[in-house]
Amino acid sequence: MDAKTPYPLLSRIDSPAELRRLPASLLEPVAAQLRDYLIATVSRCGGHFAAGLGAVELTVALHYVFDTPADRLVWDVGHQAYPHKVLTGRRAQLAGIRKKGGLSGFPRRGESPYDTFGVGHAGTSVGAALGMALAARARGEERRIVAIIGDGALTAGMAFEALDHAGELGADLLVVLNDNRMSISPNVGALSNYLTRILSNRLLGDVKDGGKRILEHVPPMREFAHRAEEHVKGMMGPGTLFEELGFNYYGPIDGHDIGTLVATLRNLAQRRGPRLLHVVTRKGKGYAPAEEDPVRYHGVGPFDPAAGLPAGGKKSAPTYTEVFGEWLCDMAARDARLIGITPAMREGSGLVEFAARFPERYFDVGIAEQHAVTLAAGFACEGLKPVVAIYSTFLQRAYDQLIHDVAIQNLPVLFAIDRAGVVGPDGATHAGSFDLSYLRCVPNLVVMAPADEDECRQMLYTGFRHDGPAAVRYPRGRGPGTPVRAEMSALELGRGEIRCRGAGTAILAFGSPLAAALEAGEALGATVANMRFVKPLDEALVAELAASHELLVTVEDNVVAGGAGSAVNECLAARGLRAPVLNLGLPDRFLEHDSREGLLAACGLDRDGILAAVRGRYREVSAAHPAPVHRLQAR
Repeated sequence: MDAKTPYPLLSRIDSPAELRRLPASLLEPVAAQLRDYLIATVSRCGGHFAAGLGAVELTVALHYVFDTPADRLVWDVGHQAYPHKVLTGRRAQLAGIRKKGGLSGFPRRGESPYDTFGVGHAGTSVGAALGMALAARARGEERRIVAIIGDGALTAGMAFEALDHAGELGADLLVVLNDNRMSISPNVGALSNYLTRILSNRLLGDVKDGGKRILEHVPPMREFAHRAEEHVKGMMGPGTLFEELGFNYYGPIDGHDIGTLVATLRNLAQRRGPRLLHVVTRKGKGYAPAEEDPVRYHGVGPFDPAAGLPAGGKKSAPTYTEVFGEWLCDMAARDARLIGITPAMREGSGLVEFAARFPERYFDVGIAEQHAVTLAAGFACEGLKPVVAIYSTFLQRAYDQLIHDVAIQNLPVLFAIDRAGVVGPDGATHAGSFDLSYLRCVPNLVVMAPADEDECRQMLYTGFRHDGPAAVRYPRGRGPGTPVRAEMSALELGRGEIRCRGAGTAILAFGSPLAAALEAGEALGATVANMRFVKPLDEALVAELAASHELLVTVEDNVVAGGAGSAVNECLAARGLRAPVLNLGLPDRFLEHDSREGLLAACGLDRDGILAAVRGRYREVSAAHPAPVHRLQAR
């Protein structure tokens, strides 16, 4: 044991097999060193923080009891999986997590055999684990399968679908409910309230601690009290719901008592059938600021652990999320019909102030994206004006509801779509790469992409006033710094604008890539158009530019396949216009984690990338047509 390292036990563990060789008496100091290592490392590199701190003892106990990776641990969402990565041979790599070439912020099958299922969205663990358990049954394999799901993720409808199916089949599956009373935002919903109410109720404790002491010397009465206690549990205990679904329920137990965890998990590992262990933990455990404010410490940048996160100060240029949040409050003050809806992303989507000022019009539905959209449709049927604040990647989960419940009925629901395009460190599971493609094919739906902060505000107002479904999609982070006007004015539907006039090349920019397009256009002497609307497309502007330029270049932070550039191609084909077109956008592959700026540059969507692509196309044209072509030599 090296006395020089502050983590003498942890430094000896490069695999769960090495952890399992330790005596159980050393697990508590291992957990303490693991927690200290997480605090020291994540405070330097940034990443998901509070959730992992709360799952340290549980992670140690799971890997100590189960023969991983032969036994399968299936994590839900993955914010809490940093301790799992450290114990499975990736301790030295943790400092590069969520950076280019570094570890993913979530479990990922290609990264480690211990990452049995790739995750990023909530509610998938039980279904995936059930599939693994049924596969083991079909192959006759002796393999133990464990799904670890938080009480926040349990609000996802598909988690209940999987529990119901597992109970019906009698699958050999252990579900560990990590109950910290939170997901990212504070939990909502009847289930969360039920668990909290039961765990805070003193009746069960009184029966056990008081009644048993009084009656311990009277055997018949002691047995009567025991039966009464079990009867009360049957009426009140949190296990009632899960047992009705076909699970044997155990708990709740203290998720930070590693001795109890190990003993309980060893017992349950010997049992068969659907089992659910209810573990109560504290998000941010072991770091006081994170315990007190787990929402703020959910995901962090680098900070001094002695001082905690710096006090927030609003910068001069607001983020797109802040522009939306301010618009929502302003619009709600003007129009009493406005309803704000979010699927468990109050902070991330910018609804904190709205929730405080208009609580009767604020609805957090939990991790239930499908319900969020259909709820909005119901509000719209009754003459209200719902605004669904949702990430691009999460709206994918409610695509059927967007089509069937909103678009077919042509209901006035506004979708404020955050995190569109590349998002950076969260990687492929959170990238908003596909929304222009999956939205523009839906009839009745207006799709807008703002180029700057003020245009975002005006588009939100335009979509809210529109008598039908509309979507405004905007990226993560800050825009070019355009001042945001307090007044609001509706844009003409389907009308773009020319930002600068040139010749030879016309760049048609959709949304936030306009800034890079303007820089490239200046170097090229090109015309640059801010298209604004993906649907309805400004076909007249497309036709005008096609007739007056030798090359059209479309630029979007969406996949090229089926995106805004495809809309331009379709427009030209429908009008019989044979103009050369270069479509620039995200490639036909899932993007690795990196900074947002790094990803845009890698995809050729910064100034230099656009310049290189246009000049490359001109070289191709020159080689095919040796005769001089107007303005082929870009400036």
